[in-house]
Formats: sequence, C-alpha cells, structure tokens
Amino acid sequence: MKQLSRLLVVGLLFIGFNNLQAQDENNPWQVSFGVNAIDVYPTGAEDAQANFGFEAGTFGSEYFNANDHWNILPSVSYIGVSRSVGDNFAVGVRGSLNRISNLGDVRVDDLSHYAVDGTIKYAFLDDTMFDPFVEIGGGYTWVDEVGAGTVNGGIGFNLWFSDNFGLTLQSSYKHSFEDYLVKHFQHMAGISIKFGGTDTDGDGIYDKDDACPEVPGLEAFNGCPDTDGDGIEDSKDACPNEAGSKEMNGCPDQDGDGVADKDDACPAEAGLAALAGCPDADGDGVADKDDECPNEAGPSENNGCPWPDTDGDGVLDKDDQCPDVAGTVANKGCPEVTEEVQKQLNEYARTILFDTGKASLKTESVSVFVDIIKILNEYPNAKFTVEGHTDSVGSDKLNQSLSEKRANSVRDFLIKEGIDANRLEAIGYGESKPIATNNTRAGRAQNRRVEINLIK
Repeated sequence: MKQLSRLLVVGLLFIGFNNLQAQDENNPWQVSFGVNAIDVYPTGAEDAQANFGFEAGTFGSEYFNANDHWNILPSVSYIGVSRSVGDNFAVGVRGSLNRISNLGDVRVDDLSHYAVDGTIKYAFLDDTMFDPFVEIGGGYTWVDEVGAGTVNGGIGFNLWFSDNFGLTLQSSYKHSFEDYLVKHFQHMAGISIKFGGTDTDGDGIYDKDDACPEVPGLEAFNGCPDTDGDGIEDSKDACPNEAGSKEMNGCPDQDGDGVADKDDACPAEAGLAALAGCPDADGDGVADKDDECPNEAGPSENNGCPWPDTDGDGVLDKDDQCPDVAGTVANKGCPEVTEEVQKQLNEYARTILFDTGKASLKTESVSVFVDIIKILNEYPNAKFTVEGHTDSVGSDKLNQSLSEKRANSVRDFLIKEGIDANRLEAIGYGESKPIATNNTRAGRAQNRRVEINLIK
C-alpha cells in the first residue's frame, strides 16, 4: 500500500508539472498563499485511539470547532500554483507546513507537519466575482518526519476583487491508507493572484481579452480593427475596405433601396430586398429583368406569366393534386372528405366480415371493398385510419390482438388493390370503444366492426 500511495503522488505531480508548462496564452496562472489549519478530530477514524492515542469524532463532527481542534501556524503556511487547462479545469501543485499541538482532544508536543500535493480543480462559473470550485488530487504528508501518501478531495471558492486579485477559502479532506498517518482535514485561507497571458499584436489589449489577438485593433472593439474607419469593426463589417453605414453592415447602398451594393443585382435602380434589390412592377415576386410578363402577375415557375388553373379552384395546376377536379386550397386542390362521405365510408366498412375469431376476410366481404376503394380514390391526398374493434367476449389481451390483426388485414387488402400505403394507418382498439351494449347478441354484433376514419 505504501508503494501504491507513492506512485499515486508521483503520477499526480507528473501530470501537474507537465500541464503547468503548457503554452496556453489565454489561460492565466494562479498563485495562492496564506494560512492553513489541520484538524484530525472530525475524520471518523476508528483506529485513532489505538494508533494515535486519541478518540476521533464521527466524520464531520465539530467541523468548525477551531478553538479545541484546529492547528494553525500564525504565518504564511501554504503556497500553491496552478494553471487552467481549458473547460474550467486547472491543475497545480501546493506545499504546506504546520505544527500539530491539538491531536483531536489531546494536547501533544508540537509535531512538525509538511505536505506536498498535486491538484486537479474544476470551477463551476466563468468570469464571475464569486468563483466556487471542487478539487481532487493526491500528495505526500509528513508528520514528525514520518510520511505517507494521501488521496484528497475538497471544496472552496475564490472571491475576486479585480481581474487579478482575490481571496481564496478552501477545505480539503486528506485520506491516508497507512495506519501510521492519521486522516485529517486541511482548511486554507489566503490571497490569490492571477497573471499571465500575452499581447501578441501589441495593441495594448491582452490576448485573453482580445477578440482579435493577432491583429492590432481598438479598445472600443475589444482589440479588433476597423480598417475603413466607418465605426464598424472589420469582423462585423461586410465591406471592411469600403466605408458604409451601420444599417448596411458597413457597406454602401447607392440607390438607397436598403440592399447593399455588393448584394444588389440592380445597384443603380431601387428595388426590393426579396429580389436582390431589383424592381417588380407587377408585384408577382419575379424581378422585372427576369419577368417575361412584367406588367401581368404570374409565378416564377412560368417566368412571371400567369399559370393555368384548369379546374378553377384557385390552386394552380402545378400545385393541384387534383388538377381536373375542383377542390379547396387548404386541401391542395382536392375535394375535402365531408361528414356525409365519412358516414358512407363507415357504413361500408362495418359490413366487412371476418372468419370467427380470426383476422381472415370472408369471401362475401370482397364486394364491399369496391365501394370503399372508389371513395378512397376520389380523395387521393386524404389519409385514413383503419380501426379494428371487438366485443367483450374473451380476454382483453386476445381482443386487442385480434382487433390489430383485423385492422391490418383490411389495410393490407386495400394496399394490394392499389391504395397508397402511406395513406393508411392500422390501429386496434380491442373492446375499449363499444358503440352498443355487450350484454346482448345484437349489441356485440355492432361492436365487432371495422371503421375507416379520416386523419385530420
């Protein structure tokens, strides 16, 4: 276990130092220093009495009892350095020293305490004055020159008074797997200073705050340039080398039609934004320069000339799914299924017969499909549900399965006879939607049915 602890410490320190050397100009260093307090009491260490001669409290007990349990060296007693590695993570190293005179509730001669720890920190917020974080890591601790590895976890926060200066408060639990080093808490309070970053383009704005770190710019534009001097930074200027207006994203508009010259297909003639700055005399949405009938409205598909509407239903033939039969605009030129047609459809559907207890269609039911298919073909863009229903004889499970199979049997037959599969959806309702009582033979006969209903 001792060798494993040492390997863990070496590994964490190796990761920390390698990342500390990473060249990330936009992520600052952080140095922290201050005082630390060691408290062995609230660790819940069951072996404290046997190994160290004192009784530990339950984990977290008397956590804030500084007078009786904390060991504080009245001087700068820790220093740490860390660096951000992106995504709110930072790695670092920290060294601390202390003198132990409070061993739980027992007073002892001053014991020396030294620790070196590798840290991995995650901050929850970005660029805020209150900066909470969690920290994990590991290290090596010596008490009276007897050392062991620890695994650490802690929480804390930075309180930044400026971009670079702040207060740090933190509390960590350090767990040792060796019976000769007591588990303990380490509390820290100190000053933190952030620094680092460069000014690559020399415009007086550090890269971490410079939106254009490699091009000299203006402070008003967070370090980005305004080449044409029109008051619009180049990154937001659609014409960075030609002065223009803010409304035109920095581009000129000589005809004043609200379309920048660079996007205006008719830059010397005022027009419409929708037509790339060109006029449309007949208002048909086709620019005059492309309109074969500039004074007579027509669709673009017909080069600006009127498109025919054979059935006169207000839906152009090209968009009319039923061009030879008058319909409605809402139904794409096809007639809409009326309540009367829906009623007729279900009168036919309810006469469909199946073999008893099966989903197979009876031969005598085939003739009724002729009438059903005729109605479906009269409304080629309408979609329908084929719904199966049963009476209450038998179990719910069997009735549900039978209703689904019968609905699919009808759907399959209609598809086989030429109805588009995308227009039909099969649903089984079992015995859940009776239309008559199930207490009589006549009622049960009505409940055993198929319905074909319009999907609205």
